[in-house]
Amino acid sequence: MLFSTFLLVSSLLPLAGHAQDKPLTQYVNPYIGSRGHGHVFVGANVPYGAVQLGPSQTMQTWDQFNGWDWCSGYNYISEDILGFTHTHLSGTGIGDLNDLMIVPASGHLELQPAHRLDMNTGYGSNFKKASEVVKPGYYAVYLDKYKVKAELTATTRVGFHHYHYDNTDSAHLLIDLEFAMCWDAPVETTIKKINDTTFVGYRFSKGWANDQRLFFAIKTSQPITQLNLYDLNNGVAGGAVKGKGVKAVMYFDAAKNADIYLKVGISPVSEENALGNIAAEIPGWNFEQVKAAADLAWNKDLNKIDFSADDATKTTFYTALYHSHFFPSVFNDHNGDYRGTDKKVYTNQKFTNYTGMSLWDTYRGLHPLMSVIDPSLVKDIVHSMLMIYQQQGRLPVWPLEGCETDCMIGNPAIPIIADAYQKGLIDPADVALAYEAVRNTAMRKVSGLQFVQELKYIPADSMTIESVAWGLEYAIADFGVAQMAKKLGKTKDAAYFTKRAGLYKQYWDASEGHFVGRLANGSFKRPFDPLEAKHRSNDFCEGNGWQYTWLVPQDAKGLVNLFGEKKFQTTLDSFFNMSSSLGQGSSPDISGMIGQYAQGNEPSHHVSYLYAAVGSPWRTAEIVREVMTKYYTNAPDGLCGNEDAGQMSAWYVLSAMGFYPMNPMNGTFVFGSPLMDEAVIKLAGNKKFDIVVKDNSKENKYIQKVVLNGINYNKSFFLYKDVMKGGKMEIYMGSKPSATFGVKKTDRAI
Repeated sequence: MLFSTFLLVSSLLPLAGHAQDKPLTQYVNPYIGSRGHGHVFVGANVPYGAVQLGPSQTMQTWDQFNGWDWCSGYNYISEDILGFTHTHLSGTGIGDLNDLMIVPASGHLELQPAHRLDMNTGYGSNFKKASEVVKPGYYAVYLDKYKVKAELTATTRVGFHHYHYDNTDSAHLLIDLEFAMCWDAPVETTIKKINDTTFVGYRFSKGWANDQRLFFAIKTSQPITQLNLYDLNNGVAGGAVKGKGVKAVMYFDAAKNADIYLKVGISPVSEENALGNIAAEIPGWNFEQVKAAADLAWNKDLNKIDFSADDATKTTFYTALYHSHFFPSVFNDHNGDYRGTDKKVYTNQKFTNYTGMSLWDTYRGLHPLMSVIDPSLVKDIVHSMLMIYQQQGRLPVWPLEGCETDCMIGNPAIPIIADAYQKGLIDPADVALAYEAVRNTAMRKVSGLQFVQELKYIPADSMTIESVAWGLEYAIADFGVAQMAKKLGKTKDAAYFTKRAGLYKQYWDASEGHFVGRLANGSFKRPFDPLEAKHRSNDFCEGNGWQYTWLVPQDAKGLVNLFGEKKFQTTLDSFFNMSSSLGQGSSPDISGMIGQYAQGNEPSHHVSYLYAAVGSPWRTAEIVREVMTKYYTNAPDGLCGNEDAGQMSAWYVLSAMGFYPMNPMNGTFVFGSPLMDEAVIKLAGNKKFDIVVKDNSKENKYIQKVVLNGINYNKSFFLYKDVMKGGKMEIYMGSKPSATFGVKKTDRAI
């Protein structure tokens, strides 16, 4: 016991050493984004934790717009909880996980989950919102039906439960390996008893992750006096059981001790590794100590940015920073073992392997943010993707729990790797493999790439839907390949991929002033309605012709030239000022509207910053201020779209500090309109980048001038390398647009 305590205290020492850290978890409101379409995870986790331990609820309604809002397993409007599961998604538009259900129950045994809105039809309980407590790394609630107070906390790979039973009649724990959200189904499950306080098993399932393998170990603080095991067909089965839907009922003597603690370790590799994760991360039984450690871990990460503003703005900011640290999630064991996408086990690895990467969303802002505040994370993410490349022969699109979901479009891993390479965030030993991976992925002959390789557009009659969206996303990724090739001295490749990066121009229909699908015979598709936004049934992806008109972040100058500078700005103004009507059948992802601009969906995220390309950064300031104050609030519905594994929040974190990577691969940040009085970004080597904002207010939203390290700086953008060297930036604000800041062509962000 003394040794266990020593291990746990030792593990906390690096965190405790940050005596200078401010208590910032107090500014986190985990409910933000838990109502409506935000789909955020609510529960107990640590930054990038493999375990997301929290409640799973019944879906109150089920249709495209409502049942969909339980993708994470939780929605603020619900007042029932079936039980607590150990894995959840956050902010996705597809549901999965909610693995390893544990129900702290009393009284009559119920083996099937209750029907929605009626907790008397099976296991599960109503609860009162007043009893629910949610903080970073901690979740608590009182289950009225069972008269049980539940408390949860977590480490990276272990969930820690504390249940206090006010009703000790037939007190038991139900372990339901059959339980699944409606997108997921178990394939093979098992649980077995090692001794009276130790149980192990696994749950293999098929869902969005089409071959998920989760192994687990459960340790209890008091003996289990009776264990009943069930499967779907055979009733009570005895000491060990295997089937598609195994359930275990663990009885204990609550009359003697009404408190029971559970440590639940998970692993992608084995039951033994799950036990090893428990031994390494929670060797003792001090719940409050582990809870405090989780708070310390969150506080350490939130202190990467010291953001000074009013309390309401700080709460929105630090909650966004908190949400941006949920995914990707760790996908290896404490000993370095992990399971690859090829289902082979890779042992004793010397890097942190990650999964849960919503790359189509996050390449735009989340990864550029992390390149500033957590470069080591970016290195491990890139290495994880390169290992996936070796295992499946191509870079990932949306990797989840050791599986490739192939969700969304384009080659979204390439911009992340290209940006990391430009910033020196790829291990030199990995550079050759990184270039091989991006080039080979870009040279596959699938999903329209066969046309792109011939420097042609993708004919709309060769793809049922989304041909323009695929073409524009490929052009973005190809810019990244070209930049890598240039820096590596591969001149032939650089020239070729530069041409591919410009293929977006082949979709330009000058008569319409939009990118339009083209048929194999060269003609543009007719009729064309730029407002038509039926969900994934047109030539765009979760969007319409207006929204995709601006999807050329890699070549703002080329996009301006398609219009002509004056028409570019007037058209962009029209985009923000026109009706927000989308018509029937539009994608629920198209939300957070200002005109046809949709903050709730990622293809719009850079668009307000395009004004800087034509010398009108003041218009960027107006738009981003409106977005930040209108669509990011301290309320359960305080997100305008899916959180998308951190991207929606990363946009706010960056924009609130006054800048955003319009082009996510060229190492620049474009100025917008900062919300704070000061933000100090803490960098490696005890360096810092201090952003001081003078005369900021609701009215003073326009940048008048910038002073960078004591020198007047008039460009509407600045460089990543300037940030990482450390220094001081002073931003002076005013109530009217500046006539000089960022206006001259040499000062524009192109």
